[in-house]
Amino acid sequence: MAQTSKQLNIPNKEISHRINFMYQAAHTALTCGKSQAEANQVCRMYVRSLRKIAKKLVLRLDPDIKRSLCKKCDLLLLPGLTSTIRLGSKRQKHVIIKCRDCGAVKRFLSRSDALIEIQVVQSLLIVPKI
Repeated sequence: MAQTSKQLNIPNKEISHRINFMYQAAHTALTCGKSQAEANQVCRMYVRSLRKIAKKLVLRLDPDIKRSLCKKCDLLLLPGLTSTIRLGSKRQKHVIIKCRDCGAVKRFLSRSDALIEIQVVQSLLIVPKI
């Protein structure tokens, strides 16, 4: 007999839900109508606690979540709001994401396929669910 979706054993399911909630709360804090400085502080609090939970329980964050977090200032990188996105092609085609708050730069290489560039940008625009 095949197992139904209710019977599947997913390791650390509760922690994954908690991390997902923290990520969504950080996203909501930035997009609500509060002042930008206050929203950034609330977002940083959620992102720091998200990273602490993952580090304490030795969990790897989803690559889509890792791409959308600033390593330097722990801010959620939302295009147009807290970050700028550019396409670079000096040596190889790549996507450049720059944090508007601290100035940290992330570069993601995109192979010869244009589809990869689109996927990286789309992963930053959509709130990933775990």
